[in-house]
Amino acid sequence: MGIVSWIVLGLLAGAVAKLLLPGRDPGGFIGTTLIGIAGAFIGGWISARYLDRPIENHFYDGATWAAAIGGSLVLLVAYRILFGHSRR
Repeated sequence: MGIVSWIVLGLLAGAVAKLLLPGRDPGGFIGTTLIGIAGAFIGGWISARYLDRPIENHFYDGATWAAAIGGSLVLLVAYRILFGHSRR
């Protein structure tokens, strides 16, 4: 997968993470999108490095999607802890 594919995957993973963790984020849509992209990269790296599950070069691989969404969820939770969030 190329860099553009990872960015698209990150956008979609960020949207899924946002659906799983609803609420208002300090960064809004753009911040959540950037978190999704970074989460896709970090999730893929963690999966390959520590879980001995290399990420396939296929866009439709389930493990790739799980790693991207998991990374996005972790970053979204960390972002909310560090910068706070409003439930109003």
